[in-house]
Order: sequence, then structure tokens, then C-alpha cells
Amino acid sequence: MLLAAITTLFLAAEKQWMMLDWKPKRPDMLVDPFGLGRFVQDGLVFRNNFSIRSYEIGADRTASIETLMNHLQETALNHVKSVGLLEDGLGSTREMSLRNLIWVVTKMQVAVDRYPTWGDEVLVSSWATAIGKNGMRREWIVTDFRTGETLLRATSVWVMMNKLTRRISKIPEEVWHEIGPSFIDAPPLPTVEDDGRRLTRFDESSADFIRTGLTPRWSDLDINQHVNNVKYIGWLLESTPPEIHESHEIASLTLEYRRECGRDSVLNSATKVSDSSQLGKSAVECNHLVRLQNGGEIVKGRTVWRPKRPLYNDGAVVDVEAKTS
Repeated sequence: MLLAAITTLFLAAEKQWMMLDWKPKRPDMLVDPFGLGRFVQDGLVFRNNFSIRSYEIGADRTASIETLMNHLQETALNHVKSVGLLEDGLGSTREMSLRNLIWVVTKMQVAVDRYPTWGDEVLVSSWATAIGKNGMRREWIVTDFRTGETLLRATSVWVMMNKLTRRISKIPEEVWHEIGPSFIDAPPLPTVEDDGRRLTRFDESSADFIRTGLTPRWSDLDINQHVNNVKYIGWLLESTPPEIHESHEIASLTLEYRRECGRDSVLNSATKVSDSSQLGKSAVECNHLVRLQNGGEIVKGRTVWRPKRPLYNDGAVVDVEAKTS
């Protein structure tokens, strides 16, 4: 029995060394042996696979927008970790940690072509490019792993913040030396083009729907002690009227993050529908605002909704409007 145990340990150790020494058959692909993902295009584009779980889908049997946004965030962090730049916090390098710097997102744009369903496997590709000397653009393409169909495209803008003073900071040269080699010069694929439209300014007095008294839970905080940026999407949608949720799905989403939200914050969510007469008929555009109850803006947003596509139930097409009426 002792000999069998020793043999088992030896074989397990040998397998780990083989994984570490393994080289990919294709020179353009670097594979992470521990399952975080893989690199393509000379190591500048990172890819992760995700299976859509039963607890990630909603009443219409498709993955929620929050689920897909979490996949984007996970892929970005795995990218940073796999190139050896994850020192402390979410995406902080060694030089960033020495200077108490963290990344914060200021703008996010997402376009959804189709939502995956339970059991689908999706492939998330991500890369980063520099924006001048003081920012970074992170982009993603999500495709159906089996068919290659594009499901989602997204782009975001990130800047650095001092986690002690909570103020935006310039990117030091020492940090550029760390992160520069992982940036790609030109995006390999088109993602979301900025249409140049400014988000509509409005306040609660002109909003069509308002939800008050929203508060973060402990589980909403990340390791940098601020609310995870995906959580804001849920708060935006809290004030979206049920009629839209029942008959429409988000086709595009634009977010502008204004300030942080802490665990003791109390928030209001407001939504203004561009043309309420179109509810249940055609595309609907909504403008959103989440702010502190004492007045400070947290995030502004715009969503464009399209009528839901038919559902498939045991091979039969189910009419969404009839199902929700």
C-alpha cells in the first residue's frame, strides 16, 4: 500500500512537470496549463472559454447581461495574471502596488448580437491598447465556441487611481515599462465604434421611473473595497419598467462611471424612456442615472432594447409576447 501511494505521488508530480514543460504545436499559440486561458497572436490576445450555467440564465432562458459582463472582467484579469502582472489587488502590477495605484473603469460600451443559452460554450477574446500616456483601452469579442458566431462586442476606457487618496493619477514611467509589452498596437478585430453621442442629462424630477433606497451588499465589494463595476448595471436596470424587461432585451449599453460607491452608500436609480409609446412594439431607448441619495452621480448610462427573439421549447417556437402577457 505504501509503495502504491509513493507511485501515485510520483506520477502526479511527473504530470505537473510535463504540463510545465509542454510546448504548443502551433507557434502562434501559448497555452496556460492551469486552465486560465490561452494566448494567440504572439501572446497579445488572450482567450477564455466559459460554459453558461443554469444559475446564470433568466426567465427567458438566456444568459443575463451581468453574466456576460462578469465573463469579460474575468478574462481581463486572467490576461493580466497570465502575463505575470498581477501583484496585488485587481490587475495591479508590482510598481502600481508600491505606489498604491489601481485601475478604474471610466467608460464601457457593449453591443450584444445574441445572448447565449444554458449549456452554450462561449469564447471570450480580449486585448489592451494604450490611450496616450495616461489611459488604457480594454476590448473584447465574445463568440459561440462551436459555430464562431459573434455574440457580443465591448470596449472600455481605464485610468489609474490612488487607492489612498481616491484621486485619478498619471501613469508613472515605471508602470509603463511593466504594462507596455502586453499592449497591442492595433486592434485585431473591430469591436464597438463610438457614435459620439453624449449621454442625456436629466434628473429625478424628469425621470419616468425611480427606485430609491438601494444599498450595496458586502458581496458587492471587490478586494479594492469598492463596488464591482458590474453591480452598477443591475442598479441601472432596477428602475427600468417591467414591460421592457418582459418583451425586450438589451441590444447595446453605454456606461459612464462618475465616482465610487462604498458599502454604506444609499442610492437612487432613475430611468427616462425616450418614447414610451413604443413599448412592446419596436426598439426602445432608455437613459439611466444612479446617484447617491445626497445628490452625487455614481454612473450614467444609455440602453437600447430590441424585441426579444422567439424562444425554443422542445423544438417548438414560443412567442415571447404571448408568453409574457
